[in-house]
Amino acid sequence: MSLPSSSREPAGAADDDYLERRKLRRGSAGWLLLTGLGVAYVVSGDYSGWNFGLAEGGFGGLAIAMVLMGAMYTCMVFALAELSSILPTAGGGYGFARRALGPWGGFLTGTAILIEYVLAPAAISIFIGDYVESLGLFGLESGWPVYLACFVLFIGIHLWGVGEALRFSFVVTGIAVAALVVFALGALPEFDASSLDDIPVDSSAFGASSWLPMGLLGIWAAFPFGMWFFLGVEGVPLAAEETRDPARTLPRAIRWSMGILVVLAVVTFVAAAGARGSAAVQDAGNPLVEALQPDGEATTLSRIVNYAGLAGLVASFFSLIYAGSRQLFALSRAGYLPKFLSLTSRRRAPYLGLLVPGAIGFALAAGTGNGARMLNIAVFGATISYALMSLSHIVLRRREPDLPRPYRTPGGVLTSSVALVLACAALVATFLVDVTAAFIALAVYVVALAYFGLYSRGHLVAKAPEEEFAALAAAEAELSRD
Repeated sequence: MSLPSSSREPAGAADDDYLERRKLRRGSAGWLLLTGLGVAYVVSGDYSGWNFGLAEGGFGGLAIAMVLMGAMYTCMVFALAELSSILPTAGGGYGFARRALGPWGGFLTGTAILIEYVLAPAAISIFIGDYVESLGLFGLESGWPVYLACFVLFIGIHLWGVGEALRFSFVVTGIAVAALVVFALGALPEFDASSLDDIPVDSSAFGASSWLPMGLLGIWAAFPFGMWFFLGVEGVPLAAEETRDPARTLPRAIRWSMGILVVLAVVTFVAAAGARGSAAVQDAGNPLVEALQPDGEATTLSRIVNYAGLAGLVASFFSLIYAGSRQLFALSRAGYLPKFLSLTSRRRAPYLGLLVPGAIGFALAAGTGNGARMLNIAVFGATISYALMSLSHIVLRRREPDLPRPYRTPGGVLTSSVALVLACAALVATFLVDVTAAFIALAVYVVALAYFGLYSRGHLVAKAPEEEFAALAAAEAELSRD
């Protein structure tokens, strides 16, 4: 890897050299690789995590939560497809909110996305360690050496180049998806519909039944776990500046990713709960393996799925590192965060945007070992960003109806309004699941907002693509008033 000779940058620099030293490798990905990226963000959620929602709402509660969260993501990605065709920059959600809601809205959205994409890889590295230990790979135990190896190895691939990184992610994701199909086929002979609602009913809960053993409130409490089937797919637009023909490629990749994820979610959820019973898999660290081992004895199929689960975790870990680095890169390039974080190497990789979040993620994983809490913090940040991105779509449709839109969201503002309402409901639900995680995320938010309000708000870079888009919109609005 070859790095720039100096990382020092004069304050407020915004000449051509400033952007030249912060350039990504364009044209590295087509729609197929980006579709793989969208699935890679999420696929680990099919292997673990979602099943804890059974303990919150039972099969019926989690099923309704999954449908509602699936509707939220579907509506949101259609809105993001339109926004990414208008503003194809590495800023993704931050860039959309910057155009629609101003600097404060952009920073609020970008910070929420960063919380998600820094915390989620840290949590997944812990889960990878647990899988490595359970599989007995090389006699390793879950701990900081495994976490460190994950960050060093996979960040190294990203530093090599974005094209190589996306191809690696595509291959590993393909293995994980193929294994989900194999799992479903293997679980089908054991499927028993009567096993779906075998969780004991809490008779004191309002509206409780065998399908809703924790009552109606259990549906709401299961929202964050219904999200795990789709969490991260919104990161596809972050690849905009490294994509061929982004105005056409990004909407197509986003739609295909979501379609694949919906099918995988339904098949995985129903097959796992029906093969072994909701009660048996609700607390399992590897629910798919548990569903294939009714007597607790490993089979050839359960071992295959177990190894594939590790591949799914690697795919999500790897792709989330990519997403976090691009969001940090965009915020730094525009001056919202320290500008040196957006410097790129000669291979056009934002090396500090990869190394700094990686170091933070490793420190959190090694220092806490609490993957579940970090994922809950990540979900909190995600729901805030979803609400703000959906609101951005509504605002731009109202404020700039004549803006050229190569792709238009089916249903228009009605679609993004549904996403907004459901995102707000999911945000409140995070307090029902882990109030400590929610308040930790809020504390991080307060610190970030203080930094922006007291310092970086006055040091934004006018030549950054997201700022140029916003300035152009302001100029056009001024002309129209004249």
